Amino acid sequence: MPSRRRPPSEARKAFGERVRARRRALNLTLEDLAERADLNWSYIAQVERGIRNVSIDNMAALADGLNVELRDLL
Repeated sequence: MPSRRRPPSEARKAFGERVRARRRALNLTLEDLAERADLNWSYIAQVERGIRNVSIDNMAALADGLNVELRDLL
């Protein structure tokens, strides 16, 4: 059965790119950020690629893990 995954939306891609840029600026691995944000590293990888919808709670957790305000990632 073919996958029905939709291509990343521009908003998801932009959010993911900001998460990745901040993570790299802090020299954090996916595993490091996963521990800080209490999220799974593979989930964060999907967020960074823009293929995963993110709840507001997980957005806040990522912002906390990256030591930024949520608005800085939006």
